[in-house]
Amino acid sequence: MPGPAATEFSADICVVGGAGHVGLPLSIAFASKGRRVLIYDFNQKALEQVSRGEMPFMEKGAEPVLRQVLDQKRLACTTDASDLRGIPVIIVTIGTPVDEFLNPSLKAIRRCADQLLPFLSDDQLIVLRSTVYPGVTASIASYLVSKGCHAKVAFCPERIVQGFAMEELQTLPQLVSGVTPEAEEEAAALFDLLAPEVVRLSPVEAELAKLFSNAYRYIQFAVANQFYLISNSAGVDYYRVLNGMKQNYPRADMPKAGFAAGPCLFKDTMQLSAFYRNQFSLGHSAMLVNESMPQFVVDKLDASYKLADMTVGVLGMAFKANIDDPRSSLSYKLKKLLAMKAGRVLTTDPYVKDDPEIVPLEEVVAQSDILILGAPHAVYKDLELSGGIVIDIWNFWPPDLSREFASPTQVAAA
Repeated sequence: MPGPAATEFSADICVVGGAGHVGLPLSIAFASKGRRVLIYDFNQKALEQVSRGEMPFMEKGAEPVLRQVLDQKRLACTTDASDLRGIPVIIVTIGTPVDEFLNPSLKAIRRCADQLLPFLSDDQLIVLRSTVYPGVTASIASYLVSKGCHAKVAFCPERIVQGFAMEELQTLPQLVSGVTPEAEEEAAALFDLLAPEVVRLSPVEAELAKLFSNAYRYIQFAVANQFYLISNSAGVDYYRVLNGMKQNYPRADMPKAGFAAGPCLFKDTMQLSAFYRNQFSLGHSAMLVNESMPQFVVDKLDASYKLADMTVGVLGMAFKANIDDPRSSLSYKLKKLLAMKAGRVLTTDPYVKDDPEIVPLEEVVAQSDILILGAPHAVYKDLELSGGIVIDIWNFWPPDLSREFASPTQVAAA
């Protein structure tokens, strides 16, 4: 079900990096609202899948809409930057990651600006969509001006739960900012097509709002994980405490313990710390707690079992439940730590496709002496697990099946 060729396609919007987790759902959503959308990306394999009407990754409800907009000739793909010339709106889904020193790296977004510059014009609106370090929106606008381009620059961050973009793009308020009033107005009109409400901020306010959102969520997970560790040190079942706290008590809004990871929460918390001159002690503490969870699991097992003689299986390698994205997943950190202690480590995931070391679930269950739940995928809920040792810090399975780390003796008794 191929879409039209880019050379024959008169686009209203071009999404740069449009085959990725941020860009593709956005492209499909705009196309579903009647706009003609061109996806520009270097990932040829993903573009071929999109052109066939296939999603390259899991996204609830996206594929039927993708096929529909392709049939209607409202979506096309290209790997040629020159196809961007003359398109009124350019949405850039490239942000600022952190480097090995946990400082923001501007290389990718600056490189993107250099690649696009020959094809940009003053009358275009350029929307930065992915998370950027505070001040980057204004910096990119200034950089373009220094190169002779006076395009309108806006920052409109996405705040979507991965896997639910098609729903949340049309149900959540959209933050909008522009370097100039004209850029802000055009960006607001653009997202009025999708969002039920547009919230206007300055660029720095919008940049901070996005970082605050992710850092706050990361800290929430860290609180739950810290309480889990405290309960464990006291020989107490954390989930009995949590359930007691929450029963008919509306102010105890706390997540479960687990592996808090993924491509955004850790990264954005560290970006915020760098912006605040590394004085964001709460963010640093959250990172230390969340990143310690795999080591905690391994240490507790190592204290009770002769791991060198055992096979350990990890169920779920994605960074959270019911998705296929393994980026920054703490299950992989767990795997590396186990490899230094256990006789053998097996991993499985029904959704992650690009890891050649993943083996079938049945093989992992049959051959493992210890099973650790890495990602609580719904498909594991009714898994037949009899005998052996099952470690579930998520409280995913019933207590008579899973074993909390209440104390080393309890684990040994499992």
